[in-house]
Amino acid sequence: MMRMGVDLGGTKIEIVALADDGAEIFRKRIPTPRNYPDTVQAIVSLVADAEAATEQTGSVGIGIPGVVSPFTGLVKNSNSTWINGHPLDKDLSDVLHREVRVANDANCFAVSEAVDGAAAGKRVVFGGIIGTGCGAGVSINGTVHGGGNGIGGEWGHNPLPWMTPDEFNTTTCFCGNRDCIETFISGTGFVRDFRAAGGDATSGIQIAEMMQQGDPLATAAFERFIDRLARSLAHVINMMDPDMIVLGGGVSNIEAIYTELPKVLPKYVVGRECGTQVVKNKFGASSGVRGAAWLWGKDEK
Repeated sequence: MMRMGVDLGGTKIEIVALADDGAEIFRKRIPTPRNYPDTVQAIVSLVADAEAATEQTGSVGIGIPGVVSPFTGLVKNSNSTWINGHPLDKDLSDVLHREVRVANDANCFAVSEAVDGAAAGKRVVFGGIIGTGCGAGVSINGTVHGGGNGIGGEWGHNPLPWMTPDEFNTTTCFCGNRDCIETFISGTGFVRDFRAAGGDATSGIQIAEMMQQGDPLATAAFERFIDRLARSLAHVINMMDPDMIVLGGGVSNIEAIYTELPKVLPKYVVGRECGTQVVKNKFGASSGVRGAAWLWGKDEK
């Protein structure tokens, strides 16, 4: 069975078609229209292109930077604001004459890595995305755990755990709250902290490179970052104890995370023991679109 996944982003829409074994058999990317009717039509056209090129039909899954509300059936919280307030899954299902599944792009990331990525075969997978912002998704048995409110995995908008006096009430978040995890451990937060301490960098990767060159400000900033990341992930482990944590986003490319984080996690996990593997993703920027395809599981035809 061919599975088609669509990654609906603010600047591009990408489709990938996967064979039953996960092999990629088609991929195409186009600019994202800035209005709802044209966005729907663009997705429909991409599906038609994939089916024409492969001479197959298949299932369709969509990853979006938002969620479909389980209460209204309408998209909400999307930074592609023109899809908010619309029943995207229903509208696409009506035009494509088949059920279309829509999920948050972070949940698609988690599903991708759980099905055939870095956490293949693991039952409970937490996928944390650390980039410009900070989000997460949860996969259980290779499927999305969206939750009753549709917000499963909104890890980045909980307060930073075990805040020190100099951290408390120091940041504001676009969600309307203060001191969210996102404001500290996202790439944006990492750079903000470094600059506040007198450093000069434009990305977390650059700070890590400066650390490797022996820069003391960068070293201290990375140590603060790792401690905050450990606190944030310890909360996840304490609550759901996933079989594996997979990291994505630009900051996940800092290799020192994977050697230093395991040293700090036990300090915050209940019982002061932690064997949870925290690993880098397998599919990189393709995880989201592949996960959208895998919204239709291996046992579904």
